[in-house]
Amino acid sequence: MLSHKENTMSQKMHIHWDSEGDHLEVRFGKPTPSYYEEAGNDVFERRDEKTGKIVGFAFFNVQKRKAKVPQDIVVNLPVTSGSPALS
Repeated sequence: MLSHKENTMSQKMHIHWDSEGDHLEVRFGKPTPSYYEEAGNDVFERRDEKTGKIVGFAFFNVQKRKAKVPQDIVVNLPVTSGSPALS
């Protein structure tokens, strides 16, 4: 069983916004070799190549989405490998 300290996120969260590309990226911790897996609705999970764990998210067409109908993008935390992260 994990202790409370081990079970909480203690890494830094990095957020990058590309207004020209209409792309928002959120990464947890230090960069690692990773790949993206489509989660639907222009949202992608960034997964570590070795472990398959979610290490970030990419959101495309953020401004276009906002212009159509203002809406939130909801990501359930904490994320674990194999669990649905998005609602």
